[in-house]
Amino acid sequence: MGEDAKDKEENVFITKDENKISNLWELRDFLSKTSDEIFTRYVNEEKNDFESWIRHSLKNQELADLVRKKKTREETVQIIDYFLTKQELENPESELREEEIPEVERIRIGVPGFDQLITEGIPKGSSVLISGGPGTGKTTFCLQIIKEATEKGEKCLYLTFEEAPLKLKQHMKSYGWDPIQLEKEGSLIIKKMRPFDLSRSVEALLAKASGELTIELDEIEGVIPKDFKPDRIVLDSLSSVAAAFIGREEGYRIYIEQLFTLFKSIGATSFLITEIEQETSRYSRSGIEEFLADAVFVFYNIRKKNVRLNALEILKIRGTLHQKKIVPFKIISNQGIVVYPQEEVFT
Repeated sequence: MGEDAKDKEENVFITKDENKISNLWELRDFLSKTSDEIFTRYVNEEKNDFESWIRHSLKNQELADLVRKKKTREETVQIIDYFLTKQELENPESELREEEIPEVERIRIGVPGFDQLITEGIPKGSSVLISGGPGTGKTTFCLQIIKEATEKGEKCLYLTFEEAPLKLKQHMKSYGWDPIQLEKEGSLIIKKMRPFDLSRSVEALLAKASGELTIELDEIEGVIPKDFKPDRIVLDSLSSVAAAFIGREEGYRIYIEQLFTLFKSIGATSFLITEIEQETSRYSRSGIEEFLADAVFVFYNIRKKNVRLNALEILKIRGTLHQKKIVPFKIISNQGIVVYPQEEVFT
């Protein structure tokens, strides 16, 4: 056996029924098809064979650290999925066999007229930046997304750094939606977050890390309520979080990066609201948010003669065809937002 063949053989993971796994795609496929009972033969309180193989054979320390903290088969598949997606985005020219490329699962937003702007829906697990000036309909849009998703049986989490949960519930009721019933059914949680408590916590974690500019994923997992696995998450808003980090921008950047990673690691589609001045070429406060986001939706309040019109556009969605124009929408009593994809704003 030649040296190259020997090296490849040593990097292969041999399962207990003697199947051979040589890369992350094959590991993901194996974990997706195997049972939880078989999974515990490899991962338990005493060991994590997959973490050891990824660390020592694939030489991937970052993924090994993430896999080490996952105790279930489902969680391990999700974090490998996230890492493979991230790897593909960072290395778009990498060659994969056609049979190794998984089908992208897509979801609809659910706001009337909006999904007509997108060819197939957005990839499930995407992070979406909702950007715009004050009073442009960002919060109403996100509350409506949650309402539509819960009607399809999805679980939703709304993290509010600004409005009190009661005010958001009143906002929903004004459109004829019933947040109390959704909470009773276990499909919705509205959680109040305190941005300055958060910033102090992050600074303490960075100080504990002895100068290393990093925060472990499990140290911020407290933002997700225990025993609740959301399909969609709204964070309202990144602007409030950024304001709590004024003068400590590095801490904000690190926290936001890990927050995006956390949401992806649990497979949730996230919608992150940020407030910007209307006349600007930047769509977030620091610029890092729009770089990290898979999609950016921009909301406008446009003056036309003596009236103002609500409008929006899809600035980007990675890997998805969409219309590239600003379209009008209206906020209607007892209904919410209705988008008019065929109408023109500037006529």
